[in-house]
Amino acid sequence: MDFIVMKYFIKTFGCQQNVADSERIEMALLARGMSKARSYKSADYIVVNTCMVRQSAENRIYGLVNNLSKLKVKNLKLKIILTGCLVGLTIRDRTGKYLKRLRKIMPGVDEFMSIEKIGFDYPPLRQDRISAWVPISNGCNNFCTFCVVPFTRGREISRPFDEIINECKKLKSNGYRTVTLLGQNVNSYGANLIKKQKSLINQKESEDTHFERLGRCTETSTPTEMKNGTSNFLNKPIYVKHLGRYRIPTLFPYLLEQVAHMGFKRVDFISSNPWDFSDELINVIARNKKITRTIHLPVQSGDDNVLKRMNRWYSRNEYLKLVANLKLKIRNLKLTTDIIVGFPGETEEEFQNTVKLCKKVGFEKAYISEYSSRPFTAATKLMKDDVPHSVKKKRWRILENLINQPRLKRSFNKIN
Repeated sequence: MDFIVMKYFIKTFGCQQNVADSERIEMALLARGMSKARSYKSADYIVVNTCMVRQSAENRIYGLVNNLSKLKVKNLKLKIILTGCLVGLTIRDRTGKYLKRLRKIMPGVDEFMSIEKIGFDYPPLRQDRISAWVPISNGCNNFCTFCVVPFTRGREISRPFDEIINECKKLKSNGYRTVTLLGQNVNSYGANLIKKQKSLINQKESEDTHFERLGRCTETSTPTEMKNGTSNFLNKPIYVKHLGRYRIPTLFPYLLEQVAHMGFKRVDFISSNPWDFSDELINVIARNKKITRTIHLPVQSGDDNVLKRMNRWYSRNEYLKLVANLKLKIRNLKLTTDIIVGFPGETEEEFQNTVKLCKKVGFEKAYISEYSSRPFTAATKLMKDDVPHSVKKKRWRILENLINQPRLKRSFNKIN
């Protein structure tokens, strides 16, 4: 009997982290003896890697899966596998109601697969031979009231420092010219590693004293070797001052600088939260020209009241102060950002404060979205989505024209 090789097809929605996840999924499927189909029409095994950051993204997934299900009439062995953020939410919903809802909406799905099952057992099958995505952490601890990520990906977990370094070294030896370090918040990379290490040692100092001492690390601080010989800096983290105390530990400046010294043409990273963008990180970027000069710094809103409702841990002035510091120390800096319009309760005055901030900063690009309710988030549970769709659309258009359209016009003029 001839052995029939199953053919797979992967459809990815969402952010670069999902793209990186799909690269690992593809290698796992190849390891199972499958081969890649030219299109979903010739596939026996279709994986849909999902995103649910907005309702519009979720709706596109429902439509696609239901259309794919119709292919089962002609291909009886077709399997449809759902993974990614939609599935992540079902895993963390202990009531089971969300999984029941998804099964009802998409009855054609054969398996709801957790992305955690893939892990890092297999190297990614990279789609690009020049630029590579390198995940450094997964999940988020911040719980912004609008964001579903802590519920879809869970709490932040960092990959081991040396594992990331070794992956980057291998990429460089294989001819890759650029790498992008990925995380929901790269600035807090290593926090759980530090916590784990602290539980293994007898710490005699009080926590407050420890925070104050370590918070004064400078750009001249040098990493020290652990007893096992791995230079993972767990005994000398950098602490970022927040709410009056040094309380957010990070190893990211160390990691970024080591990767920058490997000889890549460019080292990029996404994404960074404004409230834990340390001075040490700014200094690392400033003194390493290989590190990108385009930094993504999500502001979400330019109004203090809206920021508080969003549970964003900075004020308008603190954000502008950070921007000023970045521009002062980093030459040829360009900033991109994320903005939500029509957040619950957003008044016209609050929106105009966002417009004023955008004019003051001069963003190179903005990813602007209209607020949409997301399950399990505090905004959905506690706030009324009371800004009309027509107002959201109008505000979106104002910012789109202010930030993104002039840039498109300049590009058009250069071409013509």
